[in-house]
Amino acid sequence: MQKAADALGYSNMPAVSGAGHDAVYMARLAPAGMIFIPCKDGISHNEIEDAQPEHITAGCNVLLHAMLERAGMVA
Repeated sequence: MQKAADALGYSNMPAVSGAGHDAVYMARLAPAGMIFIPCKDGISHNEIEDAQPEHITAGCNVLLHAMLERAGMVA
């Protein structure tokens, strides 16, 4: 995912999250990671969570490009 973010010109950094979500279980089967995007006031997983459309789009693009690379396709 970092490689995809770098290729797309998005700022990024590795982070260890206490939030495991499904990644905890999927990591038993294959490499797993999560993509975090900025949310207003840092609030996430809450009904008042608010993210800008461009940040959501960037996160989706990172996921798309990471999956295309994983599939052996050039994005």
